[in-house]
Amino acid sequence: MRIVIVGQGPFAEKVLEALTQKGEEIVGIFTLPDKRGDPVAALGQKLGIPVFRPKSMKDPEVYDLYKKLNPDLVILAFVTDIIPEKLLTIPTLGTICYHPSLLPRHRGASGIHWAIIQGDQRTGLTIFWVDRGIDTGPILLQKEVEIKPEDTTGSLYFNTLFPMGVEALVEAVGLIKEGKAPRIPQDESKATYEPPCDDRVAQIDFTKPLLEIYNLIRGCDPQPGAFAFFKGMKVRFYEARMIPQYTEIPPGEIVSIGEEGLVISAHGGLIQVRKMRVDKGEKMEAIEFAKHVGLKVGDRINKEQKKEMP
Repeated sequence: MRIVIVGQGPFAEKVLEALTQKGEEIVGIFTLPDKRGDPVAALGQKLGIPVFRPKSMKDPEVYDLYKKLNPDLVILAFVTDIIPEKLLTIPTLGTICYHPSLLPRHRGASGIHWAIIQGDQRTGLTIFWVDRGIDTGPILLQKEVEIKPEDTTGSLYFNTLFPMGVEALVEAVGLIKEGKAPRIPQDESKATYEPPCDDRVAQIDFTKPLLEIYNLIRGCDPQPGAFAFFKGMKVRFYEARMIPQYTEIPPGEIVSIGEEGLVISAHGGLIQVRKMRVDKGEKMEAIEFAKHVGLKVGDRINKEQKKEMP
């Protein structure tokens, strides 16, 4: 079975490694046009597999390359580009994709982020057959996992959904080769779609309920980093812990600063964060960050950037 891999980063690299170890025939790799290199490109070149770096999968040359490679199956392994519909008609067996949520819930580019932000207790991954929609194709297989109370997007992905996803794609290829791969239609009545998790959704309002704030911080950890403002600086928060307890301290006020982190009052309790950084700056332990920017007990962290008086 002739396989083309489209993807990037360590995930695509591990998928390529796992499939070649299984003896699968990889006839081409499409990855980012990154001059600094990409792990999947480096491995592909080492293995003697043709590597292509189009600016976009919509480039006309990609269609021609697809035709020449004559794939039976295309695997999308961590893809951020849109795959044109006409490319989906070329592989004889179709195109499959890894998505880190239990589709049809959390369609879109930030499935892990939103599962945590919205307080889901379970999530997982889906391998699905790609169609013209965004994460709408029939399901080939799914794996379900628990979201632990302390999980962040980073821990959930790297510790669980990354390795499980590699194994699931290998399993999916095996089912396809055996002619046993299902095509289960997604239940549109249960579908959700969220936008990319970026600064448009990552701003903290400390007057919101404690659990909502906690979920936002860990859902945005490590990227983009949930944020609020202090003295005109955009400050991002990481490695949070929730402390449910009654407090009369106004939301957003710094309660304590110590080796265990910085504690901020919220509606319904306290939020402790171990690491912080100014936007585009280096991440620091909270106690060091506080010294660096002059943050002290009694100061307020604000939802909005306050304008300086003339």
